[in-house]
Amino acid sequence: MMKKLIVVAAAALVAAGAQAASYKDGSYTGEGKGRESQIQVQVDVAGGKIAAVKVLKHGETDMIIAAPIETMIPEIVAKNGVEGVESVGGATMSSDGIKAAVQDALAKAK
Repeated sequence: MMKKLIVVAAAALVAAGAQAASYKDGSYTGEGKGRESQIQVQVDVAGGKIAAVKVLKHGETDMIIAAPIETMIPEIVAKNGVEGVESVGGATMSSDGIKAAVQDALAKAK
């Protein structure tokens, strides 16, 4: 029984590692469509993983885009991408614009 658990746990770790994308180190910019404007981000990659995401330019309402910046960006860094990151209610289009911009930047880092 214990051997079986160890094998299952090892397989899960291997599968999780295979899903974690590895990117080329550097800084990449990307753009995505928000509600009011194009949103431009910079994604910094270090050690093959996302180290930081910054919103460089946007024409969104500051009050609206603040929530996605504060809540989603740390989650994008933690998850090493946008998969599984939920959009912020009340700021869905701005959230989607940030995620699209991050995906655009990450496409350049492959």
